[in-house]
Order: sequence, then C-alpha cells, then structure tokens
Amino acid sequence: MSITDFLTDLLNPDLAFLPKALAIAVMSSIVCGVVGCYVVLRGMAFIGDAVAHAVFPGVAVAFVLQGSLVLGGAVAGVATALLIAVFSQNRRVKEDSIIGVFLVGAFALGIVIISQAPGYAGSLQQFLFGSITGIPDRDLYVVGGAGLVILGLVLALHKEFVAVCLDREMSRAMGLSVFWLDIVLYVLVTLAVVISLQTIGNILVLALLITPAAAARLLTDRLGLMMLLAPLIGGASAVVGLYLSWSYDTPVGGTIVLVATVVFLAAWLFAPRHGLLTRRWGRPGVPGAGDDANSSPCPALSPTT
Repeated sequence: MSITDFLTDLLNPDLAFLPKALAIAVMSSIVCGVVGCYVVLRGMAFIGDAVAHAVFPGVAVAFVLQGSLVLGGAVAGVATALLIAVFSQNRRVKEDSIIGVFLVGAFALGIVIISQAPGYAGSLQQFLFGSITGIPDRDLYVVGGAGLVILGLVLALHKEFVAVCLDREMSRAMGLSVFWLDIVLYVLVTLAVVISLQTIGNILVLALLITPAAAARLLTDRLGLMMLLAPLIGGASAVVGLYLSWSYDTPVGGTIVLVATVVFLAAWLFAPRHGLLTRRWGRPGVPGAGDDANSSPCPALSPTT
C-alpha cells in the first residue's frame, strides 16, 4: 500500500477507527517516550513491567461492568504502585521482590475477573495484544486529557526527578521528599501505561515505555535532548508501525514495537558516541569512545539541553 492510499483510508468515513487509532497511538507514544526517560535513567524497567500487569484487574473490572477501560486501569495501577512504594519501605524484603509479588498477584486477579465475562477468550486477547477497531470516541478525549496532565506534571517536577535520579541521598539532604517523588513517578508511569493499552496491549506496552527512551539514551548525553528524542522516536514508530500494519495486515501493537526496536538497534550500532560500530571504527583517544554507558543509573548525563 502506498502512502497516498494510507492517507486516503485515514480520511475515509467508513474507516473512522483508523484515525482514532493513529491519534491514540501517537499520543500514547509521545507520553511514554517522555516518562520512559526517567524509567530508563533510574533503571526502573521492572516497575514499568509490574505496572503494565497491575492495570489488568482494573481493566478487567471495567470491561465486566462496561465502564471506561482507561479509568479502571488507572485506578488499579495507581493502587498497586502505592502498595509497592509502601511495602518497599521495609528493607527486610528487597524492592524487586515486592514488585514481583504484586506483579503476578495483580495479573492473576485480572485473569480471574475477566474469566467471568462473556466472550472471555476474545476479550483476553484484546487486552493482551491490543486492538485498533474497538476504540470509543470518549477514550480519545480521555487519552488526550491524561496525556496533557502527565506532561504537565513532568514539566512541573522535572528538576526534582532529575535530582533524585542523580543522587537519592543528596536529594534527601536537600530536603526533597524522595518517597513522594517516587509515588508521583510511579503514578505517571501507571497513567502512561494505561493510555497505551488499547493500541499496544498489556504484553507489549512496556516496550513503548522503554525502547524509545533507551534509543534516545544511546544518541545523546544531554537529558533535555533525550527527552525530545524519545517522544519523537515513539511517535514516529507509532505512525510507521500503523502504516505497515495496515499495509501488510499485521498486528498493530507488535508492528509498532518492532519499528521502535529497529530504531533502537540502529542507535546501538551507529549512535555518534556510544554506537558499537562507531566506537570500533572511531579514532583512538576520542573522549568517551570507550565509556561504559551503564556504569550507573545516570552515567555521564548532562541535565542541560
């Protein structure tokens, strides 16, 4: 299918679900790209996975009651994020163990709940792998509104998030409430995951949160530029992925994630300073040519733009 044919289909009133799917995919990709920067820099991929599974029981309850899937998932995800943050204060059990407990527990609860609904198998497949055909108009506005709220909070608390990322103990000494900043970040991750579920699905949504930000991390050492590149990569992956999915009749969520993965692999190989081939073929003695970009949660990162 040519790009012209794809644009024609977008304007076809009989295919009204297609522009809605594109809008939600792009909006959620942009939001996930921004929030994902903090997730990547703090090494929080596991909490992102936990939240992606934690929203499932809320989505299942909303489906059974025929309510808003976005609202149901947000409530369940926020509740689980708060529980993880509270239980993690007990240093007897490490945070990753707490996350693991709530991850599988929440997902199991969602399986039990949705199994009580008619059309169980089809509904479960839609939640796990996404669907572009069943997006109601109200979700378009919910996703747009939630995205603006998330980006607004990120803008308001950006300096605090960066401080906690760079040095948690120093942040405490400066008087910052690290616990509550963690809570807010967990909630933002939850909301970013929830608004992405319907196009990407529960299984693949973590990739939308992590992959564009990880690719951007390879391309720059400046946080400001990274937070511009990540949503651009995510949004472009959504557009290209939906185009390829529509052209070749492939699952939209999987195709979007594969496009983002290709971008990450290209960055891993050809990034100007940190790409594998760039470092191998680069001139000897170039500063940073052999630096290990993963030696700390925020290595060699400049907060400036």
